[in-house]
Amino acid sequence: MTRLTVTLDDELHQALKETAARQGRTIGSIVEESLRMRGIRTMASARDLVAKARTGSGLDEDQALSVALEETRRLRGK
Repeated sequence: MTRLTVTLDDELHQALKETAARQGRTIGSIVEESLRMRGIRTMASARDLVAKARTGSGLDEDQALSVALEETRRLRGK
């Protein structure tokens, strides 16, 4: 497990601490969940996702990756 230091606004840090306490979770688990929800993945994880989607679609790797990128951008509102 890697450690990371981040700088947060004091009010946001307090809200994060309160949320963690209320939910009985660690700050780290909330941050990890938030990153996953934003689509932050390792390249290997992203490739696995594309491979699974491509399996039944009949698309080649480039086509499947293009569709995955378009969907990710659409869902992120870009």
